[in-house]
Formats: sequence, C-alpha cells, structure tokens
Amino acid sequence: MTPTTGTQPPKADLRRSQLDRSTAMRLAGTEYTRFADALDQLTPGDWKLPTDCPGWDVQTVAGHVLGMAEMAASLRDGARQLRAATKAGGVFLDSLTALQVREHAGLTPAALQSELRKIGPKATRGRRLAPGFIRHRRMPFLQEVSGQPEWWAIGYLTDTILTRDPWMHRIDLARATGHSLKLTAEHDGVLVADIVTEWAARHGQLYKLHLTGPAGGTWSSPGGGPELELNAIDFCRTLSGREQGTGLLAEATPF
Repeated sequence: MTPTTGTQPPKADLRRSQLDRSTAMRLAGTEYTRFADALDQLTPGDWKLPTDCPGWDVQTVAGHVLGMAEMAASLRDGARQLRAATKAGGVFLDSLTALQVREHAGLTPAALQSELRKIGPKATRGRRLAPGFIRHRRMPFLQEVSGQPEWWAIGYLTDTILTRDPWMHRIDLARATGHSLKLTAEHDGVLVADIVTEWAARHGQLYKLHLTGPAGGTWSSPGGGPELELNAIDFCRTLSGREQGTGLLAEATPF
C-alpha cells in the first residue's frame, strides 16, 4: 500500500463494501468480541508462539489488532497513525503495522487483553458514526492487490476490511496455539459469503464452489463452471496469501 497523488477516479472504479451498513456493524462488534475472547483463552506460553504472519508471534498480532482498533475508534488517533506511517516512508501498510506493533510492544499480555476488550465497542462506534460523505470518498493511497493497483472507497475499509483483518488474525491465533476457533453461520458464514462474492467478481470466470465447515456454503456462477471443494477457512487463508493458490484460488482478496 503506497501513497500516490493520482487524480480522483470515477466512482464506478472505487472498490466499495457490498455489505449493508447494519450487517457490517453487527459483524464488526461481534468480531471484536470474539477476538478478545480468543485472547482470554491463551496460556502464558502461548503469547510467544509464531503465527502465519512472518516475524509476528501471538503477542505481536494482538498489538497490531489493538492498534487498528484504536485507529478506528478515534479520528484523532487515526490521523496520528496515518501521519506517522506516511512520514516513516516505505510501503505504507508495512509502516502502519510496524508503528502499531512498536507502540504496543511494552504491553503485558494482561494489558493487551484488557485494552482489546475495552476498545472493541469504541471501534465499532467509531466505524458506525463514519458519515456517508466520508465513506463514499476514495482513500488517499492507491492499494495493490495481486500486483494490480486499485482505488478503495473509505467505506470499503471501514465496513469490510477492518472486520476481515481481526477475523483472519483470530484464525492465525487458533492455528498458532491449537485453541478452538469459534465459527458460526450467523457471523463467520456471512463474512465468508461476502468474501466469496468479491472473489467471484474479481476473477469473473465460471465456477462452482462448495466450502465445508460451519462458515461454508455453496455458490456458483450462472451456467456453472469448474468445481472447487475445500474448507471455508482454508479457502479464505488461501485468498489472503497464507497458502499457495492455483487456478481460481490464485485470485487474491484483501483482508
């Protein structure tokens, strides 16, 4: 994710959230709670276990998620983080996450658990109160997905990405520690369905997809197409780049 000063793109070219606002905010609130619940399961020995995020252990992931939630909870802190990451230079997203990790590196596991429990409702409220005229604007930085640049509406970040991010990191924690991963059709299934819809639009090809597990389901394009069957979580991890994808599964989707 790198800064750019490109001209304002046509509205049709902006990547937008496909979730209705009430659903998006329900998912946001639930995911912050579930991430905090996942931290509460951890034992003292879990915090330094490596995760699927290169160079990040469990504690580092928690610090990043806390920083992203703080950015969503407060316009002032969000602006501060954006200024600091921009000033640091380099790839913007890397600079932003490095800032969040660095600022929370001194917190104890107990403090991380406490702060993440408190910030969830504030972050949900901050995202809910984002006005439409802001959400419909484009983000100031050009994004890159599968090597291709694209513009995102701010609402795509606030309504979609800021929930997918802690959701995927909750999966990272479960894989790293071996603790159970809470999955339900009402929450995780809705997130997965939205991811499938975006993935299908991105590749634009014929397909049949059957995802197994509590968050799974069956989708297809009109007229059908090549059949894919795999676990819903494995599907999303592949689209995120955590696993190598081939064919249609090589089509990245942002998290």
